[in-house]
Amino acid sequence: MIDLNKIRDEIDETDKGIVRLFEKRMELTEEVAKYKIETGKPVFDKEREISKLKKLRGESSNEFNAKGIQEVFQQMMSISRKRQYQLLTEHGADEQVDYRQTDALQFSHSKVVFQGVEGAYSFAAMKTFFDDTIESSHVETWKEAMQQVAEQKVDYGVLPIENSTAGSVSDIYDLMIRYPNYIVGEQILKIEHTLMAVPGASLEDIRTVYSHPQGLAQCRNYLEQHPGWKQEEVLNTAMAAEKVAKEGDRTQAAIASRYAAEHFGLNILAEGCLSGESNSTRFIIISNQKCFDRNAGKISICIELPHESGSLYNILAHFIYNDLNMTKIESRPIPEQNWEYRFFIDFEGNLSSPAVKNALRGIASEASSLRLLGNY
Repeated sequence: MIDLNKIRDEIDETDKGIVRLFEKRMELTEEVAKYKIETGKPVFDKEREISKLKKLRGESSNEFNAKGIQEVFQQMMSISRKRQYQLLTEHGADEQVDYRQTDALQFSHSKVVFQGVEGAYSFAAMKTFFDDTIESSHVETWKEAMQQVAEQKVDYGVLPIENSTAGSVSDIYDLMIRYPNYIVGEQILKIEHTLMAVPGASLEDIRTVYSHPQGLAQCRNYLEQHPGWKQEEVLNTAMAAEKVAKEGDRTQAAIASRYAAEHFGLNILAEGCLSGESNSTRFIIISNQKCFDRNAGKISICIELPHESGSLYNILAHFIYNDLNMTKIESRPIPEQNWEYRFFIDFEGNLSSPAVKNALRGIASEASSLRLLGNY
């Protein structure tokens, strides 16, 4: 009969040998790093790794082991690169990040643009984030706001990027890639939707409800209780309120903020139960300037990866090995490249941190492209 304890003892001894060999390999890795520091040679040599993995697979006794050997050595090579990146940083071979660090960003007496009209949630987010010294303006679309910031017609823009109920605002991610703007701040705003109509109208009169697509999505459960109501999308919640007020139709209602109801002289027909107690939206503050506060604690990046097995796994490992907490990952399709995606990642950290420098160095070396969207 097979002696299981004896087999386990042999596995333990084998594992000890593997540990010793792994540590020996890491010592050699440090020697490689020293050479690369002296010569300026890049850490990641993709062609050599492919060639070496192919050779190691050929030394296995069967196909199952070949796949296992490839996986094990891919991980060892990845760990080796991460150690080399650390050593490069320790020896002062920093990656140059063209972001300017300041003691404090200047937001007072600035020009700020938001999408929508007064009474919109973007307007409320702007008023919460900035002081009363700013000069504000508004545009109809998020694209126009992006353009004004990119062309330096204004100093900052306020845009919604994520809602706790309806999820991410995908169009904003796409616009962040199209325009040379950067995130310098964020504002989380509690969203308290109300249903409003012209004075004298009642719930029984309503046939059509107007709001931004996100507003309709966030109030989905409430609207499902009124299946006879037609739902119509507009560019902004406050624009919905403005439309209802201007047209004066008792059968129309809008989903928007209490501030919008007061601003446009509408009566509130329902509130509180429309979108839930935990409904909040995160707004980003964008600038055309690459700058960050020395106390900034969140970083946003966008990466494109090779369309091959394990590429995302290997990239995410850079956060693990540098003890960085990733708070969000979002994917968006790359136009005209079927089934290929960009990944938008938020993580905690500051651009002056060695751990962040290590991670960004590794990601930049192994991703097809990396764009730093901001540290705020």
